[in-house]
Amino acid sequence: MGRLDINRSGELEVFVRVVELGGFSAAARACRMTPSAVSKLVGRLEERLGARLLNRSTRRLGLTPEGCTFYERGVRVLADLDEAERSAAVQGEPRGRLRINANVPFGHHILLPLLPEFLARHPELSVDLVLTDEVVDLLEQRTDVAVRAGPLKSSSLLARKLGDTRMLIVGAPAYLDAHGTPQDVEALLRHNRLGANYVRAQPGWPLRVGGEEILVPVSGNAQVSDGEALRRLVLAGLGLARLPRFMVREDLAAGRLRAVLSEFDPGDREAVHAVFVGAGGHLPLRVRALLDFLVERVRLD
Repeated sequence: MGRLDINRSGELEVFVRVVELGGFSAAARACRMTPSAVSKLVGRLEERLGARLLNRSTRRLGLTPEGCTFYERGVRVLADLDEAERSAAVQGEPRGRLRINANVPFGHHILLPLLPEFLARHPELSVDLVLTDEVVDLLEQRTDVAVRAGPLKSSSLLARKLGDTRMLIVGAPAYLDAHGTPQDVEALLRHNRLGANYVRAQPGWPLRVGGEEILVPVSGNAQVSDGEALRRLVLAGLGLARLPRFMVREDLAAGRLRAVLSEFDPGDREAVHAVFVGAGGHLPLRVRALLDFLVERVRLD
């Protein structure tokens, strides 16, 4: 009973704001407190818990391992409180700011066309969207949901699969007319094979030849930082690239691109997941609304 005089939920909300907003000053403005009051509150919280939650420096704040665990569980607790209050008030509409990170191709070809429908369904929500093909730290970037393509690394994050897509080697008609359409791997080696320069990029293109899978290296005269830029170079006639089908299906249908060497396709597919922090039963309404919408509406192949 000794804790009844402590506003633990209030402390928790301030701590979560410090983490999500990246500092004491920003959290103080959001909570209508002074920065010194926020700093003292976090200090008292650390003292009571007997653990350091934040690593402080002149440039930034960083979570300690104990702070990361406390933050993740704290978000769940606040989400439960928020949902309990909304249920008691007969209000189930998600509201607030939803921070989304997505790879560039998915963002341009899938997410952006769907966002108007999503926001029309949930008028109390606003979206803060970042498109990048680099993998971000959800806690560090204060991200609610990130969309990632390819195999997932083992982590504390949870994920919902949105689908998977075929990979195709494609080129523009002008490029293929000028340089010839490759009919086998030997001919492919004479072509300009464009690639990506981000860390997760595959070092080559897998092809199945004579029952065995080989890896054709990427050695073209241009590498770029995201898949959409790569698609634009191919459309401009610079060379060939291996891209997800959902990126180029409209280009193929319109004749802007042609698929080549389909008979050597090894059958690999690239999975796309929405990843997030927190157990499925302890998600903020805004996060759950987005995940359910994406599972419902995303169609890759």
